[in-house]
This record gives sequence, C-alpha cells and structure tokens, in this order.
Amino acid sequence: MKRREFVATSGCGLAALFASNATLEAQQTPDVSKPADKPAQAKPKGWKVELEIYEAREDSWCHKKGDRLAYPADWGKVCPWLRASLDPFVRLLGSGVTLPWKYEGTPYEKVIDTNGVTTEYVRCPDPTANLVVKIIRTAIYA
Repeated sequence: MKRREFVATSGCGLAALFASNATLEAQQTPDVSKPADKPAQAKPKGWKVELEIYEAREDSWCHKKGDRLAYPADWGKVCPWLRASLDPFVRLLGSGVTLPWKYEGTPYEKVIDTNGVTTEYVRCPDPTANLVVKIIRTAIYA
C-alpha cells in the first residue's frame, strides 16, 4: 500500500490531501535556488579537524599559545576542562555542521567555508586559564 493510500484509509483524509498537494507542488515548482549554468559543488568526503591554542597565559602549565593538536589523535592531550567545552563543537564541525555566528568585529571573527576551511573559537571554562582554542575544520575531497 502506498503512503497516500494508507493516510487516506486511516481516517486522515485531510492530511492526505495536504500531503498530495505538497508533493505535486514540489514536483511542479522549478528549483530556482541554483542557477542552471553553475554546476553543483562537490560534497566533501570527510573533514579534518585541528585545534590551535589561539590565546593562553604566558605561564600556562597545560597549553601554550600556538600549540596545534589533531582531532581525534591528540584528544587525550587536551586538558579535561577544555575538552568538556570543546566536545560539542568538535563533534558538530567534524560531522559537517557549520555554526552561523561570526563574531564580526572581534579578534575571534570566523572563517566560514572559504575553500573548504571553517573555524570556530571556544574559551576554556577554567577561570584562571584565559585560554581560547581555534578549531579549524578542513574539507577532504579526495
């Protein structure tokens, strides 16, 4: 049994009407979001995620400004406080999600998908650390 037939026979005739109208409109409405003369950009095969210590105190015992760490290879080297705040962002960026805020006019202004690179900034919750990490996501096409 097809979906429309099931919905129509299950007592939701009004829902079936809306579903069939939406399907017909989607089939009849041309897609104007992409110009016809531009080919679609290739989708990345995956993402490479790196962490860079963007700001840190000079006397920091844990991470130094300029340190670079690969994700997930160096994840165990990241301080637990910092790891807790980085985790959701690293997971989202590593799965292809791009967070829309840009921090315009600040030292943390982001790059969003320029030549396959996106950045995000995350501050460590340790009140004494004064630490900011730059997450760098790079698209992998090969």
